[in-house]
Amino acid sequence: MNLPRFNRILLKLSGEVLMGQGQFGIDPATCDRVASEIAAAKEAGHELCLVVGGGNIFRGLAGAAKGFDRANADYMGMLATVMNALAVQNALERIGVETRVQSAIPMSSICEPYIRRRAVRHMEKGRIVIFAAGTGNPFFTTDTAAALRAAEMGCDALFKGTSVDGVYDADPKKVPDAKRYDTLSFSRVLADDLRVMDASAVALCRDNNIPIVVFNIRGEGALTSVMEGKGVATIVQNAV
Repeated sequence: MNLPRFNRILLKLSGEVLMGQGQFGIDPATCDRVASEIAAAKEAGHELCLVVGGGNIFRGLAGAAKGFDRANADYMGMLATVMNALAVQNALERIGVETRVQSAIPMSSICEPYIRRRAVRHMEKGRIVIFAAGTGNPFFTTDTAAALRAAEMGCDALFKGTSVDGVYDADPKKVPDAKRYDTLSFSRVLADDLRVMDASAVALCRDNNIPIVVFNIRGEGALTSVMEGKGVATIVQNAV
């Protein structure tokens, strides 16, 4: 598919991507592979910032379902995203890519607090900024945090790297003949409850005219290919 070229991009990584072939935690080899692709995208001229989920370590909703107080469970999930952000930062800096981690929950000993103008300046200087701890508030997902940061950073698009190569009309892992969409409107996603991202994130991208590009980041070279407009992905945007 031919995707439009985007300059400033927010890349949303699910925490599960960092597990690699494991069932839990962070796989260093997978972090290194993802970091090399992010570095290649930067070398191609893109300005990049990242939001990483925490589902490989702790998921707030799952914790709440097991009896945790929902707010406390969400805070635990936010801490998991900080761990993942530091892992990605480590992988990037080992290959010479300058990064900054900014946390919505102040943790001055290990990273910067989230300050929008400082984050923009880092990106202007060619650094990759990794946003951690979601929005800093319980009851909001990292999808919503990604949409919020994309709007605040003035991003041209939000790329969501997952374990599937786009948006389907059913779960392709459970329904073998599920249909994949090349393009969708925000209204269709919300009306059909296609669960690209949570509804608040989709609405925020719609209102700020930020396309969402959903692709499978597990394949070698997938991010670079999709950013060049050659890969397989679904683009969600306002109807034209």
